[in-house]
Amino acid sequence: MFAYFLKRLAFVLPIALAVSALCFSLVYLAPGDPLSAVLPSDASQETIEQVKADYGLDRPIPVQYVIWLGKALQGDLGKSISNGRAVAAEIGNAIGNSLMLAVLAASLGFTLGALLGIVAGYAHGSWLDRLLSTVAIAGVSVPHYWLGIVLVAVFSVKLNMLPAMGNGPGGPWVWSWEHFSYLILPAVTLSAIPAGIVMRSVRALVADTLKSEFVTGLVAKGMGHATVFRHLARNIAPTALAVVGVQLGYLMAGSILVETVFAWPGTGLLLNNAIQQRDIPLLQGTILVLAMFFVLLNLIVDMLQPLFDPRIRRS
Repeated sequence: MFAYFLKRLAFVLPIALAVSALCFSLVYLAPGDPLSAVLPSDASQETIEQVKADYGLDRPIPVQYVIWLGKALQGDLGKSISNGRAVAAEIGNAIGNSLMLAVLAASLGFTLGALLGIVAGYAHGSWLDRLLSTVAIAGVSVPHYWLGIVLVAVFSVKLNMLPAMGNGPGGPWVWSWEHFSYLILPAVTLSAIPAGIVMRSVRALVADTLKSEFVTGLVAKGMGHATVFRHLARNIAPTALAVVGVQLGYLMAGSILVETVFAWPGTGLLLNNAIQQRDIPLLQGTILVLAMFFVLLNLIVDMLQPLFDPRIRRS
């Protein structure tokens, strides 16, 4: 098992290096001049060259990458071109809000998806299975931004029950209903797709496992439903955990539309603003942090899987 952990750790370094290179280089493929956000249209050539030197854009791209990566390893992601503030500080302020939103959305989506998936798996082939599968397909198919707009129109505009935008009435975040109410609509919106995916995955796992010989043997021995379900859960846990881990990564990295619709000040909204303003340092830093979060999350899932599946430990 220790060798398995070492092997997984050995894979992380080249993957993280490749991800950092992609984060750095893909930004330069976008059209436009990154200095247009800070330079007037009539800026002289001397001013342009000076600003390029200040941001290190006058050097070859490979040299820029090595310098950028070295500083990033020390926690220095540069300064934002649009506002001059440290990128690390900007991301630090936003990532807490995104984590809070992602955790709540994950709790809603994974709990609902797992429960409905287990019910549909046990009722495989019945009208209830078809109904729940239809609900899951609808959850996966509905666009985030459209669902968010509909929820705002119903619960904010029509019923005036929940706030539509922002993360609170002002001031620092505190755990109170006044602030928590701002989380509900974006969390429900963000949980729809992972709930549908987890439900379909768990349904298929439960339905297949119930047909296994070991389940038939347990039933033949007179084991109770609770005992059978416990063995069933241990067998579907590794695959379900992998699905949950990937979806949690998507919740962090793919919330840009939801955070934009609800003006939630997280990494998604920060990334959207960086794209619109052509702010390369902020764009690179945000993409890098989200990508590293995804890599780290997959590593944690890989480390946890052997605890549920002895076959992985033996391999």
